[in-house]
Amino acid sequence: MEPVTHALVSLALARAGQRRLPRFGTAMMVSAGLAADLDYASYFGGAGAFLRLHRAVLHSLPGVAVIACATAGAFCALDRKSARESAAGGKAVAAPVSFVAAFIVSAIGAAGHALLDVASGTGVQLLWPFHVRLYAWNIVANLDPWILIALIGGLLLPQLLRLVSEEIGDRKKRMRGRTAAIVTLALLAVYLCGRATLHSEAVDLLLSREYRGQAPLAAGAFPSSSPFDWRGVVITDNTIEEIDVGLEPGARFDPDRSVTHYKPDDSPALRAGQHADTTQAFLKYARFPLAHIARMEDGYRFELYDLQFESGDMSPENIFARVDLDSSLNVTSQGLLFASHPNP
Repeated sequence: MEPVTHALVSLALARAGQRRLPRFGTAMMVSAGLAADLDYASYFGGAGAFLRLHRAVLHSLPGVAVIACATAGAFCALDRKSARESAAGGKAVAAPVSFVAAFIVSAIGAAGHALLDVASGTGVQLLWPFHVRLYAWNIVANLDPWILIALIGGLLLPQLLRLVSEEIGDRKKRMRGRTAAIVTLALLAVYLCGRATLHSEAVDLLLSREYRGQAPLAAGAFPSSSPFDWRGVVITDNTIEEIDVGLEPGARFDPDRSVTHYKPDDSPALRAGQHADTTQAFLKYARFPLAHIARMEDGYRFELYDLQFESGDMSPENIFARVDLDSSLNVTSQGLLFASHPNP
């Protein structure tokens, strides 16, 4: 998910648990809840680096532990520095922040980030660097307006009520926003469960039909901003089908309206492209790979796309493999490219 949602969820978690937070607890939670997206910097290393490292290094279980340790250590050091300055000024010094407490708070923030990213987008390499596999639920989009509305309302409403109560003279000190944050997080959990149910229904519907007279071998459903609208991708023996799935009451699903992509016929050029190192690396991440072979003046161009991304998707996650072959089917160049920048 995008950073604003991560920040708001971390803030909601901090408010929900504010009674037990140590000093700097909210700052720890939000910092740890955003830190994993630092691996987005791999974008500047090119498509290959981005594919390997984004949603991997800092989104994995080892990455969560590293973020928690680093965040806890940083805030414990800040607390000690603040205590020394207070002591030098003759002020009373509170007990230092426990590293264990700081680690737990930071780990909750970092784990919450990874969990949200498993629910959205292309997935997370939870077991990096030990196992290259993307874990993805595909139940919400990277930017879900309903989640943002719920979080903004749940976090801002208590502040508005506080201003009103202070205006009429109620200035009692009490925990602000805790109940609203708990309710907001509960609603978020219910919403995610509901979308997971709808996702399962979409996949079951895709697998229950035939496409151009062929039975489906596998299917995936990808979310939109509406919980009832999904983009379906179905693999058959020699095609990959794309079709919109509507789950609104009374909606009719017609498999004949799918967009058909034919798998290329077997050929020496296809096999040469498939065996290239870049292709093999890309296949570790691609969910619905589809190859294209084009005849060039001096050979062939092999390209491999992942149809979990629809045509025209310009997001950095949409990456494809390209292998150029000479007339003797030797590899002359190969690499991974961003769909938004197909010509390096």
